[in-house]
Amino acid sequence: MHTNESVGGGRAPSRSKQHRIECRMPSDQANPLPTNLRRELDLAREAALSAGEILERYFRNRGFAIDQKGRDNPVTTADFDADREIKRLLRGPFPDYGWLSEETADNPERLSCRRVWIVDPLDGTKEFIKGIPEFVVAIALAEDGQPVLGVTYNPIKREMFWCARGSGCYMDSEPVHVTLTPSLAEATVLASRSETSRGEWKNYEGKIRVNPIGSVAYKLALVAAGRADATFTRTPKSEWDIASGAALILEAGGRITDIDGSEMRFNKPSVKLKGFVASNALLHEQIERLMPHGDRQ
Repeated sequence: MHTNESVGGGRAPSRSKQHRIECRMPSDQANPLPTNLRRELDLAREAALSAGEILERYFRNRGFAIDQKGRDNPVTTADFDADREIKRLLRGPFPDYGWLSEETADNPERLSCRRVWIVDPLDGTKEFIKGIPEFVVAIALAEDGQPVLGVTYNPIKREMFWCARGSGCYMDSEPVHVTLTPSLAEATVLASRSETSRGEWKNYEGKIRVNPIGSVAYKLALVAAGRADATFTRTPKSEWDIASGAALILEAGGRITDIDGSEMRFNKPSVKLKGFVASNALLHEQIERLMPHGDRQ
């Protein structure tokens, strides 16, 4: 297994280079956005930027408290403050939409809603705590179980990935697309920092080139933007980890499935999803053959 630290890596920008990101919509003539999602996308991006400012402030000042939600599952005051800000900006304008967030107590009423916001106010909390700029605000909108809007924002690197169904995928104001890499031998695959540190990727040594990166949502956004070719995991993840990235991957021309090859559905009674494979589509079956699987070990 070759490792590569270049994709998504690097230091946080210095304060002298900080500025509020400007993400312009594509012109209506170039690529019209669906009118039934334009307001949702505008406000989701505004919420991501505003929550990102909260996260950046905590990240720079290191003035946050840390608690544990479970084994190896930290949470900080930054998570909760960002969650409140996103909720403030999105819930009022869309009172009929359901709400599912990592840092909000789940309400089963969401299951009866056709549209549901799925939010991770800080995906990559462990990296955030360690001072590694590989964490994001992740906001998705699911409609009838399908991800139709995704916004993923890295506030330290000033990277905004966004899409709405039928509009294509963008990084800041530029359209992006998955890669055309046809072979795993040529591919860069993003892996979980936690999983690689635990030795869970040793099976792939000598078979693929691996780049450990923090945050599931960030890895998915990088694949959607063509900065890497694929990412996968056999570890179960929650809907809020995946939903925004799933929307981005699909709009960027890629493919995402669970580890059994099934289409991913969201807003389910159980928020836990099986591990997933996300790729440029050309590599999907090759990855599925590579991954160890319970019924063929």
